[in-house]
Amino acid sequence: MWHSQALACKKLSKFQPIQFYNNESGTYELLPFNFDKVSDDRYVITNLVGEYLTIDSKSLQDIVNHELSPTNNLYSKLRSKQFIREPDEAYPIELLALKLRTRFARLANFTNLHIFVVTLRCDHSCPYCQVSRQSEDKASFDMTTEMADKSLAMVFRSPSPAIKIEFQGGEPLLNFEMIKYVVTTAKKLNAVHQRNLAFVIATTLSLITEEILVFCKEHNIVISTSLDGPEDLHNANRPRPNKDSYQRFIDGLQKTRAILGYNQVSALMTTTDKSLPRVKDIIDEYLKLGFKGIFLRPLSPYGFAIKTRKFMSYNTERWLEFYKEGLDYIIQLNKNGIEFSEYYSALVLKKMMTSSDPGYVDLMNPAGIGIAAIVFNYDGNVYASDESRMLAEMGDSTFLLGNVLTNTYEEIILSDKLLDALDESFTLSAPMCSECAFEIYCGAEPVYHHAIHKDFLARKPESEFCKRNMTTFKHLINIMEDDSERKSLFIDWANKC
Repeated sequence: MWHSQALACKKLSKFQPIQFYNNESGTYELLPFNFDKVSDDRYVITNLVGEYLTIDSKSLQDIVNHELSPTNNLYSKLRSKQFIREPDEAYPIELLALKLRTRFARLANFTNLHIFVVTLRCDHSCPYCQVSRQSEDKASFDMTTEMADKSLAMVFRSPSPAIKIEFQGGEPLLNFEMIKYVVTTAKKLNAVHQRNLAFVIATTLSLITEEILVFCKEHNIVISTSLDGPEDLHNANRPRPNKDSYQRFIDGLQKTRAILGYNQVSALMTTTDKSLPRVKDIIDEYLKLGFKGIFLRPLSPYGFAIKTRKFMSYNTERWLEFYKEGLDYIIQLNKNGIEFSEYYSALVLKKMMTSSDPGYVDLMNPAGIGIAAIVFNYDGNVYASDESRMLAEMGDSTFLLGNVLTNTYEEIILSDKLLDALDESFTLSAPMCSECAFEIYCGAEPVYHHAIHKDFLARKPESEFCKRNMTTFKHLINIMEDDSERKSLFIDWANKC
């Protein structure tokens, strides 16, 4: 009796010998994937949800010709990452669907980031600035309480459980009274709406005071600032009348850290033609000042940057050299025991190596305009993104969605201007994008392509955005394939992002 029960249990065991799982027939079905060459004889294959493998050309031919043997080690990897499935298997399809739903789950809870442009006034005259700044005494370019109230009413119509309000300019501290008004009013409204509410001020720190910082500490406001490198480079990129931009930054940084805390202020740099030969100097400056990472970002073709043609001062190939040199230097710093990250790489790696989307607007599909971020301008105009606002200041109102005084929330969010741009730039149905191995990691960026090509989608072979991203993605993959230590570092960056 006992013996027969034991045999029955063995037959019903959850775990079977490895032979039980062998596919002796060798038949399998291909699931959707794309591929691209990343080096002389290496290809990357990616599926709908961002799983990837690197393989040689012979293996790629064997896979697509259904000639890969079940005894090949690659066979089990392909099955585990849902590139192939065996006859009558349902779980690979179910897993793909689950991972895809996870990727796009953010769409139901739009919009998280709400940018308030409280003034166009500024005390700097940066030649690459994307904003049509105004002099410090032109208060007619300040947001009013009426505009703020109407904007806040729309902010809390968003279904997102987390609301972040970011104050921009110009230099937003030139209208700090409006920042105070928006913060206190938003917190009162949130007593009813019960959202996860956060505030950010984007400032050069040149006008920061103890009074401002005490208010920021009381309301848990974090600071986002700008640092372009060592003193001479920062002053050249961000000129002020007294040529003291860098010193004001340093003084402001010390005050901010002393009152708010060391990690309550982050910095962002912009790469100009003067920056290109000095990537190590720039990184060293960030290290010297105690920052834990840097975002090596290129100039953007919007607003005043278009008028001055500064965004054309170098091409994509030259920026990629700058980026690669900087990334190599940062990797070496980590090998030497210095913890430091490159933030753009970390965003890409998070999309490559995890099931999460970091929520970076430039790498979103559908595009992040309107549904990830939206802008409430000082005059009540509502734009699909910060870049959209900058285009409008140069006379292009393609992405002007409405005005808080004359339009309802529904009219703005469901406007044809927004929906058409999202639809026409959707990469899963776009020529070339839909067949690209890096589509799942990339973004749509209709504002960028409209600014350059006057088309939401543009011709992909001519797109500098595509060229920059594809080269970056391939470079990161090759680094991981060539060096396991570097891959471990990248996994760490992806998980921290």
